[in-house]
Amino acid sequence: MHLVVCVKQVLDPEMSPRDFAVDPVARRPIAGRAPLVISTFDEIALEVALQLREAVGGGTVTALTLGPRSADEVLRKAMAMQADRAVRIDPGGLGEGDAFVTASALAEAIRRKLSPFDVVLCGRQAGDTDGGQVGPMLAEALGLPMVANALRVRPGPDGSLHVERETEEGTEVVEVRPPVLLTATNAESNVPRIPKVKDVMAAHRKPIEVMAPSELGLAGEGLPARTAVEALEVPQQSRQCRMVEGDSLEERVESLVAALLELKVL
Repeated sequence: MHLVVCVKQVLDPEMSPRDFAVDPVARRPIAGRAPLVISTFDEIALEVALQLREAVGGGTVTALTLGPRSADEVLRKAMAMQADRAVRIDPGGLGEGDAFVTASALAEAIRRKLSPFDVVLCGRQAGDTDGGQVGPMLAEALGLPMVANALRVRPGPDGSLHVERETEEGTEVVEVRPPVLLTATNAESNVPRIPKVKDVMAAHRKPIEVMAPSELGLAGEGLPARTAVEALEVPQQSRQCRMVEGDSLEERVESLVAALLELKVL
C-alpha cells in the first residue's frame, strides 16, 4: 500500500503574538525569528497514515510538500516519525500561490511521480490560513472520492478501508475502496507520535527528492491563482478607563447601563 501525505510548513501557531508581524505590501506574514513547523492537522494526517501502514502490516508512506528549501525541515520531521520517503516541489516559477496553485502542483507530482498510490491524506485545514481548500481541490484534480474529517482508518475486507470520520452528530464509519483522498482531523486516537532521538538523527541523513515545476509540466507562465488577499493586518487593541458616577447605587447602575448602551455593548 502506498500512502501519500501532503504536509505544509507554517509559522508556529504557539508563537507569541508579540512576535507576529505582517508585510502590508506583500500581504503575508513575516517569518522573522518565529519557528517554522509542520501544520498541525497535516501532522495528524501523517499519524493516521502511519497507523494504517502498521495495521496493514507494510507499505510505503511518502511525505510530499510544496515549498522553499526551508520546508525540508517538515519533511525531516515526517521521516523522523517514520515516513519512508520525502519529496519537495520547489515553488520557483509557480507564481503567487493559493490553494488552487498548491492543489494543482501536488496533483501533478502525485500523478506523474508518485503513482501508483492507494491513499492520499491531507490535514483538515492549514494551520496558518484555516482554509480547508487544498484537500477537496486535490481530490477533484486527481478524480478521487474524498472522505473528510477522518479520525482513524483500518483495512476492511477485499481491499476496502474502514474510515471513522467525525460528524456533527458523532462518529460515522465509511467503507471506501482505494484510491481515495482523506482529510484528517484530531482525536485521542491519532495524537502524533514523538520521534525517538535516533530517528531524528537518522532523518537528517536521509535524502529528500526535489522536483522542479518543469518536471511536472508546470513551467512557463506559472499557474494562475484563483484567489487574492486584499489586505492583511494585525488587529489593534485599544483600552479606555471610564469611571461610573452617581450618588446612590441605583444612579451608578443607571449610569453603567447608559454607558454600555452608548458603547453598543448592550
